[in-house]
Amino acid sequence: MSDHAAEPLTIKLPAGFDVLAADEDLAAEVSDALDAVEDQLLTALSSDGDQLAHSTARYLAEAGGKRVRPLLTILTSMLGDGLNDAVLRAAVVMEMTHLATLYHDDVMDSAPMRRGAPSAHEVWNNSVAILTGDLILARASALMTELGQDGSRIQAATFERLVLGQLHETVGPGEHDDAYEHYISVIADKTGSLVAAAAQLGTHFGGAEEHVSEMLKAYGEAVGVAFQLADDVIDLTATGASSGKTPGTDLREGVPTLPVLLLRQNRDAQAERVLSLVDADLSDDDALAAAVQAVVDHPVIDQSWAVARGWAEQAKNAIAPLPDSTVKRALLSFADAVVNREG
Repeated sequence: MSDHAAEPLTIKLPAGFDVLAADEDLAAEVSDALDAVEDQLLTALSSDGDQLAHSTARYLAEAGGKRVRPLLTILTSMLGDGLNDAVLRAAVVMEMTHLATLYHDDVMDSAPMRRGAPSAHEVWNNSVAILTGDLILARASALMTELGQDGSRIQAATFERLVLGQLHETVGPGEHDDAYEHYISVIADKTGSLVAAAAQLGTHFGGAEEHVSEMLKAYGEAVGVAFQLADDVIDLTATGASSGKTPGTDLREGVPTLPVLLLRQNRDAQAERVLSLVDADLSDDDALAAAVQAVVDHPVIDQSWAVARGWAEQAKNAIAPLPDSTVKRALLSFADAVVNREG
């Protein structure tokens, strides 16, 4: 790998993973692998002779993204024998699965923007966006079948959890369900499961021992939950410039998030005053701003950060038995980074 040491990185490593830069050989290897994944991703999303399918399927991939899931698959393979064609293929499948869910999520959430560009359903329509997500999932499944039954089994189980998470979020908690526990279950399914699969597949196809694969699966799920919980807080505390969206978007849309769920658990006088603003009509910008400020000024924000950091610690504890390495340090650093960010 020494011949790659002087090459500049062609990717910008997400916060936390930047510790890889201290190992120039490893950083170059990771960068080359991500470049290969990107090429394979765009090829898999292409449709010769069908311009509509070609344009819609590549739309979000070409809009950018951090490629965290492929990066996890690549990195975790290095806990075993390292990179190979199966690892790269699995990394492509993980990103395709993630992309497909974005097409579907944006339709269900009526989200006007994604990655700084109009959402696919805004460019075309809801039906085209949904069918594009289905098309990408079909191609991802076809790619995974080439890697054998183990990979297909992991992908199928992950996709089932993704769908169940969305279903349970859409329906909401049942009459006898705890709203907080229901929410954690939803984000573990919707966000944690795919991050877990990305880490698990990297170790599996990288030739790591089964107990290592299980460690990384647990790490991925916990860090995915931590990431989403941090997003809940950032939705309220970040400026529009740092987060790319108006603070309180989730409040306005009535999306259950960690701070509001904790407020509903508290039910003291201060929480009731805040909830009276949160539960009001927030279509007016001034009303939304007042509700956001009320939540931000409440101790529930600190409580929410504490919960998110608890999940990050759970992720770090999951891989504590691994021997020290640059890859392990990057994974530990990433778990810290997801709950120490502004956007």
